[in-house]
Amino acid sequence: MRRVVIGATAVSMALSIAACGKAGDDKDKDSGSSSDSKSIGLLLPDNVTARYEKFDKPYFDAKVKELCSDCDVQYANAAADPAKQAQQMSSMVTKGVKVIVISAQDSAAIKSSIQSAVDKGVKVVAYDRLAQGPVSAYVSFDNEKVGELQGEALLAALGSKATTKSKIVMINGDDADPNAAQFKAGAHKALDGKVDIAYEQSGLWKDTVAAQKMSAAITQLGAKNIAGVYSANDGMAGGIANTLKGAKISGIPLTGQDAELAAIQRIVAGTQSSTVYKAYKPEADTAAELAVNLLQGKDIKSLADTTVTSGSGDKVQAKLLTPVSVTVKNINDTVVKDGLYTVADICTADYAAACKKAGLS
Repeated sequence: MRRVVIGATAVSMALSIAACGKAGDDKDKDSGSSSDSKSIGLLLPDNVTARYEKFDKPYFDAKVKELCSDCDVQYANAAADPAKQAQQMSSMVTKGVKVIVISAQDSAAIKSSIQSAVDKGVKVVAYDRLAQGPVSAYVSFDNEKVGELQGEALLAALGSKATTKSKIVMINGDDADPNAAQFKAGAHKALDGKVDIAYEQSGLWKDTVAAQKMSAAITQLGAKNIAGVYSANDGMAGGIANTLKGAKISGIPLTGQDAELAAIQRIVAGTQSSTVYKAYKPEADTAAELAVNLLQGKDIKSLADTTVTSGSGDKVQAKLLTPVSVTVKNINDTVVKDGLYTVADICTADYAAACKKAGLS
């Protein structure tokens, strides 16, 4: 009788162990670490630039869900910290994310993290900024064209004052961002030989840094001698506009980029002359489609119909979208028409009179 009880107990224990093993296996399968994971990662560079959290992420999420209802999007923002972004990428790889879409905070610094991810079978899509390393695809805008549009808009705003004696202050983006070099090259292509770029510095994509650089330019050149300012994006243009106001400098052109709401309002008010509108939805939608295709093993050449070479020498399939210059004359036909902002968004009480004058009311 004792042997029977012991035998029954042993069988019971064996069944329990088997059951536990099965439960554990099921848990591992659902943890996102399995080979059939449908997780897509989205890594964005900072939360200072308004577009990323407000537009890029929601558009990307929505398009992924439209194309793959059972796909999961995991998101992280680097808060302008390259080391943090590297950790975020490593964490996503560990969790079993199979495709990562990344807008690199530092395109060179992230190279080793991308290589490590690819070595583990992860596909990487470079978003908006061309990261170094073996990325599978890249989606952005024609960034040199962005710079050209900025330079051309500055010249147009200067009008007859666009001479080789006109002193221009140039505040570029962060050198760690490969886009910044392309914006700069495009702007120089438009401006060189037509105006005097008397002061040129990097603003690091920060309004505070750009404001400091503008203040230094005023000290060096003299307030009355500055004909216009090239700012590589709207965030920096905001800091520059405040510095110009503090120095009682008004009526001079100031460029920007990203079509941020505050920039559109400054354009209406006359404290910024132009911005460059890069429609976020087509860019985010294309990135999402590339990610889903890569996840599902589909061809991407019909989407990424050109090639570019990254800073690491890698040839990358790419989709380059077309940017549009925005001035007070075409706000209605660009950001309002596309539904980026409503007239009510732009024309708050502080801008009501200026909006009416601009034909936006």
